[in-house]
Amino acid sequence: MSKLSLGTHPFLLGFDQLERMVERTARSENGYPPYNIEQVDQGAFRITLAVAGFSEDDLSITIEDRQLVVRGKQDEEGEERVFLHRGIAARQFQRTFLLAEGVEVSTATLANGLLHIELSRKTPERIVQSIRIDRS
Repeated sequence: MSKLSLGTHPFLLGFDQLERMVERTARSENGYPPYNIEQVDQGAFRITLAVAGFSEDDLSITIEDRQLVVRGKQDEEGEERVFLHRGIAARQFQRTFLLAEGVEVSTATLANGLLHIELSRKTPERIVQSIRIDRS
């Protein structure tokens, strides 16, 4: 007996791309930086990432193919610092979140080492479409 996946289920036509996006997002999971996801209201969410040491210029937020992509990279070139112990991570990162259709980024703020990304879900219009049946 073969296992049906989301993209091959007979009632879910055209969802194979969604399955690939979920698999790609799961593979990119590495644990850094840590984050929280909150539901702050009906249809409103907040993603909070711990990005201590990163400034606004070190961070970028983009939406690529229904994925929210947060990247961080600190420039350390030209700094002549000698660390006796380095326990604060200063590595670059990329964190992706798959967005459902209709979910949009409202705002993004950086405060006290936390990047807050506010998301909202727009209520889609209900459209009824009649399909004409042609004779063959």
